Amino acid sequence: MKSAKQHLIQHLIIFTRYPEPGKTKTRLIPVLGDIGAANLQRQMTEQTILQVKELQNLIKLSVEIRFTGGNLEKMRNWLGNDWLYQFQGEGDLGQRMERSLVNAFNQTAKQVIIIGTDCPDLNSQILLTAFEKLQVFNLVLGPAIDGGYYLIGLQKPAAELFTNIQWGTAEVFAKTLEIADKLNLSIGYLPSLADIDRPEDLESEYD
Repeated sequence: MKSAKQHLIQHLIIFTRYPEPGKTKTRLIPVLGDIGAANLQRQMTEQTILQVKELQNLIKLSVEIRFTGGNLEKMRNWLGNDWLYQFQGEGDLGQRMERSLVNAFNQTAKQVIIIGTDCPDLNSQILLTAFEKLQVFNLVLGPAIDGGYYLIGLQKPAAELFTNIQWGTAEVFAKTLEIADKLNLSIGYLPSLADIDRPEDLESEYD
């Protein structure tokens, strides 16, 4: 099934980076080298796309790829023409995620989920569960073992969830829960999964 080229009620946003050697997965370059780190980025993104395609066989949703690095032509040559593409733009991770959410909700989306491509164990069934939970809960979170999260889903914008957070630290998930509690948001939880960002993540994933 091809992805709709417009925003539907259920909308999935994938954050990724074009796999240019030396500019992606930089914390893994000392272990894998420039090309090895870029190849890992490529493989994990393609694995995520495969799971999203499986999800499209289960539910009707639109899919948007928010990218950094490369350009639109390179992204289309890599991942195909079936997706909505958009540059992530300026700002820290929180600002970029919040901007993508607002844009989706300003279209026709009512349930929006953001994922990255760093989580090899994220599959179509977990994504399906996330959208099912988002029909019940204001906020859906997939905690990462390193203290961040691999998935966030919302029924409406909540800018506070993306401000005053030290992204890339072990406190991201806990801080997000703290903010959500202050906003009185109901939360649906997904299984904890491992991200691959650092050399030690490679060891734990492939031991």
